[in-house]
Amino acid sequence: MFRIGYNTNGLSSHRLPEALELISDLGYEAVAITPDVGALDPFQLRPGEVSSTRDQLEDLGLAVAIETGARFLLDPRRKHRPSLLEEDLDGRVKRVDFYRRCVDLAAELGAGVVSLWAGSAPSGVLGTLDVDAAHPLGDRLIEGLLQVLEHARGVGVRIGFEPEPGMFVERPAGFAALLERSGGALDELGLTLDVGHCVVTGDEPVSETIQRWTPRLVHVHLADCPRGLHQHVALGAGDLDLADALDGLLRSGFAGIGAVELSRDGHRGPDAAREAMASIQRNLSDPNAS
Repeated sequence: MFRIGYNTNGLSSHRLPEALELISDLGYEAVAITPDVGALDPFQLRPGEVSSTRDQLEDLGLAVAIETGARFLLDPRRKHRPSLLEEDLDGRVKRVDFYRRCVDLAAELGAGVVSLWAGSAPSGVLGTLDVDAAHPLGDRLIEGLLQVLEHARGVGVRIGFEPEPGMFVERPAGFAALLERSGGALDELGLTLDVGHCVVTGDEPVSETIQRWTPRLVHVHLADCPRGLHQHVALGAGDLDLADALDGLLRSGFAGIGAVELSRDGHRGPDAAREAMASIQRNLSDPNAS
């Protein structure tokens, strides 16, 4: 069975060691760490910070994945910028450098997966690659991903690409177009699937989407969203059929991390994490609980 985890972006008001203790105490078996200004900032790592985190993860028995969704780490004025799609070469280089640092961090922590996404197109087009596989920005994206994959290959870390509503690649269909466009160059690229995003983009039933992408699946985000609205809410508060999603993961044989992602709930982090675990356990034991 996959390991249930929690993303530290939902505990942003906690020091990382305390967040890890909390996650473990609540029964989670894994953690998805988002390196950010408050913890494991890959540009300002403190002496011994990585080794002490790895020791704690091992002591707690927590599996770990690395997320790269820090909002303002690279640019204090622009959310999630620069991306791999920037017209400015320096911006793209900065994003690739960040991803390489996260890969190195993953290797040091014993994390098998680094999750990333395309980013928003500078022109503002959304989900373009989903319907236009020939869009010129696709080449720019592939170029950046190849650099990251080469670095990850050298340290034995997998890269999971996440389709993200509001970004250049929004849906699994866009991921498929990206793979086809690369002509086999991105064969090592895995998929990070956010089950809440499937509700937003209409890729339902989620269990069928999971089954379709099982061979590529390396990481999962457990999130709930209202249908058609990219807003992460507590599990059960949106339109996700959680029991269906969990059943799909179980039937697929996925053995990675399914990490709860509630980045907007940091103000009530302990309660949000506790409620999420209760909801997952309830739906695993009773498929009709949703």
